[in-house]
Formats: sequence, structure tokens, C-alpha cells
Amino acid sequence: MVPAEPEHGLDTADDQLHDQGPGLTPAERERVFDRFYRTDDSRTRTTGGSGLGLAIAHALVTAHGGHLTLDTAPGRGCVFRIMLPLLDPSRH
Repeated sequence: MVPAEPEHGLDTADDQLHDQGPGLTPAERERVFDRFYRTDDSRTRTTGGSGLGLAIAHALVTAHGGHLTLDTAPGRGCVFRIMLPLLDPSRH
């Protein structure tokens, strides 16, 4: 995975994470944030995780008023983008 430099908009902090994997099909992309979903059916909890990581990340970002998006295609890898609202320092 290749971390990107964070970007700061006027009212959000954005960060992207790029990988150089095989990418995802449109059907996989639709389910990738679902709990317990794994794109590789041959993987089990003992050989490759529980399928909760992206679901938890999505829930945490959403709970903080942000967005987690995915840009992917087969053969192109994945780009995950996290956008979180910045705190207003005058309110704290």
C-alpha cells in the first residue's frame, strides 16, 4: 500500500490510501464495506481475517460525520479516500 499525503480542504481533512493489488469488480465493490464480506472465498478466519476491517473503518468514519469512498477496477488496484470534517476551534 502506498500512503498519500493528506489534503486539507476548507472544512475537511482528506487522505487517500492506494494499493497495487488486483482491484475489484463492480459486484465486489458494492459489498466491500459489508460486515463479514471477503472478496476471496477461499480465505477463512484462520487464513485471512474476519471480513470486518473495512466495515469497521466505514462505521467509524461515518460516525464522525465523514465519508469513506473507494475507486477501483479490475487490474487497477484500489484507492480508498477518507474525508473527515475539521473541528471548528472556536467551538472548543
